Amino acid sequence: MTTPVNVGIIGCGNISPLYFRACQSFEILNLVGCADLDMARAQARADEFGAQAFDVEALLAHPDVQIIINLTIPKAHGEIGIAALEAGKSVYNEKPLALSREEGQRMLALAKQKGLRVGGAPDTFMGAGIQTCRKLIDDGAIGRPVAATAFMMGHGHESWHPDPEFYYQPGGGPMFDMGPYYLTALVTLIGPVRRATGSARVTFPERTITSQPKYGQKITVRVPTHVAGVLDFEDGAIATIITSFDVWKHALPCIEIYGTEGSLQVPDPNTFGGPVRIAKAGERDWTDVPLTHPYSKQSRGLGVADMAAALQSGRPHRAGGELTYHVLDIMHAIHEASLADKHIELQSRCERPAPLPPDLREGTVDL
Repeated sequence: MTTPVNVGIIGCGNISPLYFRACQSFEILNLVGCADLDMARAQARADEFGAQAFDVEALLAHPDVQIIINLTIPKAHGEIGIAALEAGKSVYNEKPLALSREEGQRMLALAKQKGLRVGGAPDTFMGAGIQTCRKLIDDGAIGRPVAATAFMMGHGHESWHPDPEFYYQPGGGPMFDMGPYYLTALVTLIGPVRRATGSARVTFPERTITSQPKYGQKITVRVPTHVAGVLDFEDGAIATIITSFDVWKHALPCIEIYGTEGSLQVPDPNTFGGPVRIAKAGERDWTDVPLTHPYSKQSRGLGVADMAAALQSGRPHRAGGELTYHVLDIMHAIHEASLADKHIELQSRCERPAPLPPDLREGTVDL
């Protein structure tokens, strides 16, 4: 038996119920309480999940809390993450890690100085689908990866999200909102990126909310909403990625990896499960591959549980600060390349996170 690690949640918005449930389902997590700038919202979530509500300052100062789960809006990720570290807590941020590289670097430096941990979403790469793909690649099933494609295309969040404005402000847009899922999966499967280029545009400068409760309100768009990038990986592979909030319909795959000995269809990186398909050299059709790992269902919070286990054992955690910062660096590089008409050399790098053991019991992580 392991001793549970005490965590606190800051930010009680739309995504937070998944993390509250994670604190109930992972044996290594113990939720001390939650906080939000809106105390009524914090209290409502606390009542819903049988937790205790705090104001933000009180939760940051709580002597028992070891990890802060930071679910605030993107522009607050850096501020709250830095405050948590300064308060002596490790921090796990929702994606993106921060708005700016400078905030991300500050978090990594503070964590190193204080002997703390930084990590962040997404943790979907730890699910059964992408872990199965990782095993196939590591086992040489498609040979050496030489190329990849990744597509995330839709028409934005204003038709369904109750509070969609921040998706069209700095820290939002399709690359910073959804890009982390795709880029984290690609880095997990192929490795770190050496350089990036891209093109980006704003197609609709104003959006109209058609969801409740803000139906009819207008949003001024302040970030690119169609972003196309090309990535050169350290091992020589080349990937094409498109993220868009400007597309009504498409029939493209989420992610495909192309190797010297075959091709691999990777499942939606915003999910934990499958399907996984492979086509070996010379084969005309795809073959379904059974999932080899646990966590095929919704398992957000797995990255926090893995961080908690790593705190106890001293090993690196998988959804770590270097990985999440590298993804942040890549996203900025694609945007900057479009403005500068050139390739951007990445100044960051990370190791591929360790694969998850295939024999884990759900609700647990390896120590």
